[in-house]
Amino acid sequence: MGLLSILRKLKSTPDQEVRILLLGLDNGGKTTLLKQLASEDISHITPTQGFNIKSVQSQGFKLNVWDIGGQRKIRPYWRNYFENTDVLIYVIDSADRKRFEETGQELAELLDEEKLSGVPVLIFANKQDLLTAAPASEIAEGLNLHTIRDRMWQIQSCSALTGEGIQEGMNWVCKSVNSKKK
Repeated sequence: MGLLSILRKLKSTPDQEVRILLLGLDNGGKTTLLKQLASEDISHITPTQGFNIKSVQSQGFKLNVWDIGGQRKIRPYWRNYFENTDVLIYVIDSADRKRFEETGQELAELLDEEKLSGVPVLIFANKQDLLTAAPASEIAEGLNLHTIRDRMWQIQSCSALTGEGIQEGMNWVCKSVNSKKK
């Protein structure tokens, strides 16, 4: 089941557009994840300077994924992309334990943003293919995700490199967008 079948599931009205914001710290795997979703080659990925946008068309349906760079100097510009966001996907490098506090602070600030109020959030606990990766449950506990009450949220273990777990996360995105639009 690929991206097109996900899009068919998500599609409930003709020409429906879904705006997905893909954020997280630098080196978290956002661009690899985006390229994996678009079935593109992931063998040569460089740090994102600015942003990448991938739009996928399927039977009158358009999914727009905005991948914004996560370097510290770029993060203040994230707020320029909040308008009309349907789903926030936040990517965490599960193996980079030294940055858990930093990534938690960035996520908390995003969840406090007025323009993202009520927007469903999918947290991809990426790089689960690495032996040093923290399990999603440990990350969820460390980030106090259980205290989020103002929106739907989900944490999903994944590996952008192997593609494992991405499908399950995107299935959740489909369900949350459909229930939000009703």
